[in-house]
Amino acid sequence: MTSHTEERFSGLTQLGGATELPSRPEDAVLEKVPNSMADKDYVVRFTAPEFTSLCPMTGQPDFAHLVIDYVPDEWLVESKSLKLFLGSFRNHGAFHEDCTVGIAKRLADELKPRWLRIGGYWYPRGGIPIDVFFQTGPVPEGVWLPDQGVPSYRGRG
Repeated sequence: MTSHTEERFSGLTQLGGATELPSRPEDAVLEKVPNSMADKDYVVRFTAPEFTSLCPMTGQPDFAHLVIDYVPDEWLVESKSLKLFLGSFRNHGAFHEDCTVGIAKRLADELKPRWLRIGGYWYPRGGIPIDVFFQTGPVPEGVWLPDQGVPSYRGRG
């Protein structure tokens, strides 16, 4: 069993204490920890079923169910910092595509995973649901990758 006081966790600044929600995604700090299983290929999944951002045109809230899958290499994202990063979009005006792909690109740039994908399942705006998908390349061979489990939007039908 490992302790959070280990040296490999010494650089974390947000975990274990009160941390303010960043006001903009650019201000959010994504923290990472060394992957002690870097010699293995496995999938890490984060699900954010209540993601929010703002429409850049109207300022009205937009809602999405995000599913982020990645095969880590040397680094793992620290989950509290990811939660704060995603929360920083709450008052951020951007189109669905910009939010979804921007999150993926920021994670890929910071973590340098072997592979990453994101599914952004957005609730309808103007009567049309918009789903956005991005991945960094083909799934590594031999990796078990479950379905993201989010059904297509059906409304009342």
